[in-house]
Amino acid sequence: MIPRRQFLQSFVVAAAAPMIVRAAQRAEFRLRYVLSSALYGEMPLEVILPEVAKTGSEAIDLWCRPHGNQREQITEMGDAAFAALLGKHRVKLGVSTRYPLGPAGLGDEMKWLKKFGGGIIVTGSKGPSEPSGAAARTAVREFLERMKPHVATAEENGVTIAVENHGKQLLHHPDSLRYFAEFNRSAHLGIALAPHHLHAWVDQLPALIRDLGARQIPFMYFQEHSAGIFAKVAKEIELQQLPGFGGGLDYRPVIKALADIRYTGLVEIFMHPTPRGIPILPTVAEITAAINRSRDYIERCRREVVG
Repeated sequence: MIPRRQFLQSFVVAAAAPMIVRAAQRAEFRLRYVLSSALYGEMPLEVILPEVAKTGSEAIDLWCRPHGNQREQITEMGDAAFAALLGKHRVKLGVSTRYPLGPAGLGDEMKWLKKFGGGIIVTGSKGPSEPSGAAARTAVREFLERMKPHVATAEENGVTIAVENHGKQLLHHPDSLRYFAEFNRSAHLGIALAPHHLHAWVDQLPALIRDLGARQIPFMYFQEHSAGIFAKVAKEIELQQLPGFGGGLDYRPVIKALADIRYTGLVEIFMHPTPRGIPILPTVAEITAAINRSRDYIERCRREVVG
């Protein structure tokens, strides 16, 4: 027979084990940041790449015109020169943002991305504009059917296509995102979740994240809705798109939801300047400092909700 004291000790340890595991899981949750080249306008890659490490990011997200021109810079310099730049600054290529190509025009870009170890391509969706309800259900199923050959190419090249929820496009209303998650079966196709395009339903954002789950969100923007997205306003107002700059979105419930689904995708601190294609601030140092201010705010939120 087990002595009473040993039995009680074993019982206490067994009862505490699940709590210890849950606490360890919360403590281990981290966010994986990627740096958008578009925040630096059309500055040279040679200037931008050193900022990846400075912003706590693990990789670079390359943008093309009209938001930046770093993808065009690579075409001009050639892949070998670009690979040398990545090696020089110890930077990984994580994302290629290629809206102009559309979801069905990514074939060459996927093959190109494979050269650098794969990653994520962010683009938009095609179909009816902003459907909801039954119309969203039908349109999303048709979109996913049309995407099958492109998803197969993504799988062959070790790439994931991330389709952003965007105004005036198929993936916009929360209904369309939930139907996407219901019908999508590929790990090489997912949602580039953009909270600023969900500002009409921002109170639903944490629940929506939980409904979608980690598998359906390979990429997420940390950006808030602001008048500065579409119009020329004071820089102080424009910068409110960045987390922690007074835009009003409380990121604590958002991060708690990401922790609950054990999110492992990439996150990107982002904003749109007006006009497009200019740096969000005049100098590299100022831009990096603004990104780090946002990241500090996000990390405070993370520590508050998950430890």
